[in-house]
Amino acid sequence: MKKRNVILLAGLFCSSIAATQAQSIKPYGALPSKAQLAWQDMEYYMFIHFGPNTFTDKEWGHGDEDPKVFNPSQLDARQWARTAKLAGMKGIVLTAKHHDGFCLWPSKYSTHTVRESAWKDGKGDVLKELSAACQEYGLKFGVYLSPWDRNHPEYGTPTYNQVFANTLTEVLSNYGPVFEQWFDGANGESEGGKKQVYDWPLFHSVVYKHQPNAVIFSDVGPGCRWVGNENGIAGTTNWSTLNVEGFAPGAAGPPAPVLNMGNEDGEKWIPAECDVSIRPGWFYSPATDDKVKTLPHLLDIYYGSVGRNGNLILNVPIDRRGLIHANDSIRLMELKSNLDATFKTNLAKGAKVTASNVRKDKAVLASHLTDGNSKTYWASEDNVQQATITLDLKQPVTFNRFLVSEYIALGQRVKAFTVEVWEGNAFKEVARETTIGHKRILRLPNITTSRVRINILDAKACPVLTEVQLFKAPEVLTTPEIKRNKAGEVTITAASTDPVLYYTTDGSEPTVSSARYTGAISLPAGGVVKAKAFINNGKTASNTVVADFDVAPARWSIAHKDGEAGGHEAEKAIDGNADTYWASNKKGQGAAYPHELQVDLGESLLLKGFTYVPRRDNLNSGNIQEYAFYVSEDGKNWGQAAAQGAFDNIRNNPVKQTIRFKQPVKGRFIKLVAKRATNEADEWASVAELGVVTK
Repeated sequence: MKKRNVILLAGLFCSSIAATQAQSIKPYGALPSKAQLAWQDMEYYMFIHFGPNTFTDKEWGHGDEDPKVFNPSQLDARQWARTAKLAGMKGIVLTAKHHDGFCLWPSKYSTHTVRESAWKDGKGDVLKELSAACQEYGLKFGVYLSPWDRNHPEYGTPTYNQVFANTLTEVLSNYGPVFEQWFDGANGESEGGKKQVYDWPLFHSVVYKHQPNAVIFSDVGPGCRWVGNENGIAGTTNWSTLNVEGFAPGAAGPPAPVLNMGNEDGEKWIPAECDVSIRPGWFYSPATDDKVKTLPHLLDIYYGSVGRNGNLILNVPIDRRGLIHANDSIRLMELKSNLDATFKTNLAKGAKVTASNVRKDKAVLASHLTDGNSKTYWASEDNVQQATITLDLKQPVTFNRFLVSEYIALGQRVKAFTVEVWEGNAFKEVARETTIGHKRILRLPNITTSRVRINILDAKACPVLTEVQLFKAPEVLTTPEIKRNKAGEVTITAASTDPVLYYTTDGSEPTVSSARYTGAISLPAGGVVKAKAFINNGKTASNTVVADFDVAPARWSIAHKDGEAGGHEAEKAIDGNADTYWASNKKGQGAAYPHELQVDLGESLLLKGFTYVPRRDNLNSGNIQEYAFYVSEDGKNWGQAAAQGAFDNIRNNPVKQTIRFKQPVKGRFIKLVAKRATNEADEWASVAELGVVTK
């Protein structure tokens, strides 16, 4: 018999076993579709933000940019696809149209497209090139189209929804199979921005007409949901089910904590997708070339997404050449190398498995938990929601990663479980967790044992598990952390075991020949600090970390503020510590805003801009959406605002905001006026750190 036929028969046999098993177990709750099951198996894929914002250094374009600004000199979609493939990703989702309305294909429903750009004399089509590249490299192709359009003249009118539906049709019927349609719920989120009542049923019908197997992303799916943050981290409890009645994408979506955790027994199967950028922003900026997330940070994201029953969509912005920057590519390959080394050898494979309860169905065996086949599984009897599974290993093994999976085609069931290891003459608990879902990966300290026990403490119905696996991940040298206090003293720390830290302040790359860190570095006037940790006599090095400081707030004091919540004094907005913050009091009497904070810089400076660091502990915390910033010599005469507007995407991505003035302004006093919060229900304002730009 030919080898191909043997493989085919083996596959049919496994499918037959799975089908037989499924017939004996009743499904529980909301269930995934075939498309959702295939989507969940993808686990990890690339997001690409690319457009005029790439060239204007903006996160949210206003739609008034000259389309000719879009002119990549070396655009190579094959390089994007090749990079994604080498990184171990399974697909690419491209921002075909962002909020600025610019279309990366020559749409006949817009005059703000690549057709009007300088790229390829208006004859290019990014979607066409990328869909072909994805097909060449065996990747799935997805598209992001924002219904918000800050350029189209029909936006905000009753006719716009059909315009957008036509735009969707254009994309979804001309570029081959689309595995995911990404919908952003943003809707005129700027001062004076036009609003549109989106016709979501119409939009969904267009998607399913042209791409019936596409998974639709939004705050409420229906294919997959936003995880509630842009950090790429799902909840430690993460249900794939969600209550959607009464909710809609965008501001009308469920609260962030609900999106992060899902709803136990939710109405619909809408699993979490974890979106995050490899850089601080979503679009490329030269200023973030040295801000690519470190390997330890990316590993935190991976285990917080794929390892918590979610899918990871990692944004890798395209630079102004039209290429993935080398810094991003290098980090992606470092992540791939680490994950390959971690999951290369399943130390539990072939272990003897016993369970406290097994169904009478002979096709449902405890041994299936270590056979490496995700289509076979173990299950307890219907009336048993608690069970114990024991792995007897052939010999003691050392592991630090524990993986367990449910057979989600029959629903998500497990509510709580523990992991124990044999230590001496008894079992010792090493982890206590809640949900499992498609995949749960626990990071543990190095453990050497010959027996592992999993206790299912609670489940919605009889637990159905496909795999239990053990792995040994290589040690990763922690990247140093650089901080500066109010006085301008810089400290460098690293959590790794006995690292040696080296740093530079001249912009050069740290080596073992650079200055060795032995104590605080005085940098009150600002500067760039680069640091690296070394072990093994300098043979092993961490990623380089970079911190760019401006003038320290050593001489600064609060001149005026609008009240303050207890324990959150205004001085905390200028203490050099982003983990503390000022929060104003509620104004009351229906006057929620504005709030203001005035600072005396202690000297007159030529200011080129300001920085605002929002609170990072809570998305609904008084973080400022709309602002006005003033500069004064005497603290009394303020004149016109040096800058005013809205912080782009700060609600979902609360990172440091840097605003540059159109013209430098000299002054000793600064005033930040908070005009509106990210959460319109907030009646207070908060500032983690307020800074100035002088360089």
